[in-house]
Amino acid sequence: MTDDKSKKHYWKNAGLFAYKLLHFLLVLFSFYAAWLFFRYNGKPNIQDVAFRYNYYIFIGYSLIIYFFHRTYNTYLLGYSRIRTLVLSQTISQIFSVMIIYFVVALAWMRFINPLILIGLLVFQFVLNVVWCYTATRIYSKVNPPRKTILVYRNQLDRKRFGSVRGKPSGRLYRIENEIMYDGNFVDLVDELEGYEAVFVAGVNSRCRNGILKFCQERNIPGFFLPHVGDVIMLQAQHIQSFDSPVMYVSQKTLNIEYAVIKRAFDIAASLIGLIALSPILIITAIAIRVYDGGPAIYKQVRLTKGGREFKIWKFRSMRVDAEKDGVARLSSGDNDDRITPIGRIVRKCRLDELPQLVNILRGDMSVVGPRPERPEIAEQYYKTMPDFHLRLQVKAGLTGYAQVYGKYNTDPYEKLEFDLMYIKNMSVLTDLRLMFATFRILFMAESTEGIEGGHTTALMTESDLAEQNDRAETN
Repeated sequence: MTDDKSKKHYWKNAGLFAYKLLHFLLVLFSFYAAWLFFRYNGKPNIQDVAFRYNYYIFIGYSLIIYFFHRTYNTYLLGYSRIRTLVLSQTISQIFSVMIIYFVVALAWMRFINPLILIGLLVFQFVLNVVWCYTATRIYSKVNPPRKTILVYRNQLDRKRFGSVRGKPSGRLYRIENEIMYDGNFVDLVDELEGYEAVFVAGVNSRCRNGILKFCQERNIPGFFLPHVGDVIMLQAQHIQSFDSPVMYVSQKTLNIEYAVIKRAFDIAASLIGLIALSPILIITAIAIRVYDGGPAIYKQVRLTKGGREFKIWKFRSMRVDAEKDGVARLSSGDNDDRITPIGRIVRKCRLDELPQLVNILRGDMSVVGPRPERPEIAEQYYKTMPDFHLRLQVKAGLTGYAQVYGKYNTDPYEKLEFDLMYIKNMSVLTDLRLMFATFRILFMAESTEGIEGGHTTALMTESDLAEQNDRAETN
């Protein structure tokens, strides 16, 4: 990249940063203005503005909303849809205001009329819509689509590119060539010349390393879908007692402090959840029972840490005889005729997973961790993915990386990679972020997309992909 291009790139990023900062400051100072009216019943004076107690509230709100902005990636322009950005920013502001409100109500030992704070949230929502729309338009203009090439090993790896061709990624990367290749890098380098971005999936390690160096030398973005080994290496630690740069990898174990905090949090969260949600739990159970006379709770054997089996609790959303042939099949989503009318509502509102709070309280599961798999389905995965058992290093969870950043029908190999990323990054802060990030996916319908009807697992073979493409061409 030339000096002129580097300067242009620098000033574009600086301008976008300033526009992001403007939004953040408007959010902060709109809160402070609303807080003063809230604190002094709509009659603040000039002395109240600089009162020390109010500064503490302002600083507290700033830290809280910064945490939520990081959790929801509220300024991820170009890679997020406008509605996703608006949703992320709005949820961040709602949570921040709620936390401040309840902390203040607890300190004052009384509840105060929240009308002013509700008005603040309405103002901030309008601000979010205007900012996200204009910021996305500006970002698209200053970042025209890059001429992009895809390099992949086979059609299954090509499928893993997912939404690169769709919105919003398609606005950033214009795919002009695709190469199915798994040979030497030296024979590929000429094909990469002239492109402004490279996407890579599945190719052998030597070729991939060559592409990686190529991207760095020419200062162009390279996107590499990782292998399981790559994710494991993220956990590696540098050992300084050797003369050579040695990286140390071992099975993940929780330190005693984190293990105690995590279990204490699980107990507290599950107890509070069961008590607070008890009306919803009771109404849902009655509705399922009344509809067809079957049991409201469906118990199913799943796997947790170390491969230990336990019975997971779920609200039954399918017919009682959904698996009368004894074959475990995954849901195909809205097209699954095994789902009852009540079950569709239960799934749409994500109520079917709530009874797992009992599993968390009992210690079978954690709030955050890899989702537990059925033993018979796991056995099928082991045949093609022997590494699938690595996700059993920690206790199964109600939510995790795969649920927040993937979907129900995300490829099992990618779910494994998500789970290993969580295991690598496990911490109290990571758990808090994932827990709050889960609230956002409740409003994203695509997160519950099912797999193709009749499949016993989410694995897709090349023959499955070919059959799917044939049907698409026929239709």
